[in-house]
Amino acid sequence: MNFTIRPATKEDMPQALELIKELAIFEKEENAVEVTVQDLQNDGFGEQPAFTCFVAELNNKVEGIALVYKRYSTWKGPILHLEDLVVNQRMRGLGMGTALLDEVVKFAHSLGAKRINWEVLDWNEKAIKLYERKGAKVLRDWDVVHLDEQGIKNYIANIE
Repeated sequence: MNFTIRPATKEDMPQALELIKELAIFEKEENAVEVTVQDLQNDGFGEQPAFTCFVAELNNKVEGIALVYKRYSTWKGPILHLEDLVVNQRMRGLGMGTALLDEVVKFAHSLGAKRINWEVLDWNEKAIKLYERKGAKVLRDWDVVHLDEQGIKNYIANIE
């Protein structure tokens, strides 16, 4: 398979959003995606981009993405967060996911990141095995905590 890994462009965001929606369906959260193509274009390609995105391209079609952003750990210093790594379902098993992960690791190294963080669903054993083979530690004793938009509004209402 002769695919290319490259930095995403604004023009890739419609295809990126389709992959994000595909991931949401895979994760059984198909109605959770609120972000739009315009959001992705504005947030990722403005004066101060909120994220960096890499794409896997085959025959001029984006078949995979890895979206990352910088964070800071009080214990380690600069780190990189991998928000999503998704490959089109019909393209899985061809090495695109590994190539995207390789690109993320190279990018983190170029930034001097002390760690790369990401989440994986506990039932996604294929992904977990890949990450562990690559040397990642899957921390099964930590819980992810989210305070969604409505939760933020409720919180603010309760402290004002």
